[in-house]
Amino acid sequence: MGGSVTYLVVALAVLVVVVVVVVVRARRRATTGQSSDARAASSPRGGPLRLNLGDRVRIREREYAVSGIIRLVEGDWSWVQHLLDDGSGTRHRLSVEDGPELELVLWTAEPGATVTPGAPTIDLGGLRYTWAETGQARYTATGETGLPSAGTVRYHDYQSGGTAWLSFEAYGEEGWRVARGDLLDSADLAIRPTSGER
Repeated sequence: MGGSVTYLVVALAVLVVVVVVVVVRARRRATTGQSSDARAASSPRGGPLRLNLGDRVRIREREYAVSGIIRLVEGDWSWVQHLLDDGSGTRHRLSVEDGPELELVLWTAEPGATVTPGAPTIDLGGLRYTWAETGQARYTATGETGLPSAGTVRYHDYQSGGTAWLSFEAYGEEGWRVARGDLLDSADLAIRPTSGER
């Protein structure tokens, strides 16, 4: 009798574990499906990685038009920068890196900045930025970028507090372009493709 009770208790425990695993997996699938559906609905044609010239992007409370696209490759790593025009004359770009997680950074040019890269930390605009990465990539450019259609770019990136970035870029033989960046969440973007793409 004791053996059959033990068998029933073990069988019941195994059944409970199986049911819990099935329920957890079903919930994960449902959550992943919903987030993918929501992303597809708010980001037509595959989201920020697939923006085209002329598309409009609303980032937080401001709307931009995509005026140029720079695609960059460094070894096995690639990313894209969408040049954005909001009519203010200030240079903005949306950097999109597709890795384990989509990384979106909105960059704003700092043409008056007198800092240069190389130091372990840089102070600018009341923030202290710490060196994060340095490299050189190949690029191709389309649209209104002010660059040759292909070439190389050197870069130094610094970070402050996890969401603030500082970037130095030098295309070809030109001097450093300085920009400050804000890390974005995908919910910060709404994309409207050009009318021909609807």
